[in-house]
Amino acid sequence: MAAPIAIHLEFGGGAELLFNGVKEHHVTLPSQSGPWGGKYQKKEDGKRWKEMKERKRGGGQGELDYQLQDQDNVVFISTLHGG
Repeated sequence: MAAPIAIHLEFGGGAELLFNGVKEHHVTLPSQSGPWGGKYQKKEDGKRWKEMKERKRGGGQGELDYQLQDQDNVVFISTLHGG
């Protein structure tokens, strides 16, 4: 079983409103039998994308399968715009 991992979450673009305006959170994910992870969309920040690709576990063009690791930073930016 994998050990718990500590991550830093940051919310922006209005997503922080879901958390009473608090933008940053430090969270410890509990142990589980498999890795924590998911698919992430490619950003225009080529350097960060390259760093993530080096830790890549699979994925297609424009997205990346990624397994969270201890001390990772995860940023959620809301892109929802009213019209």
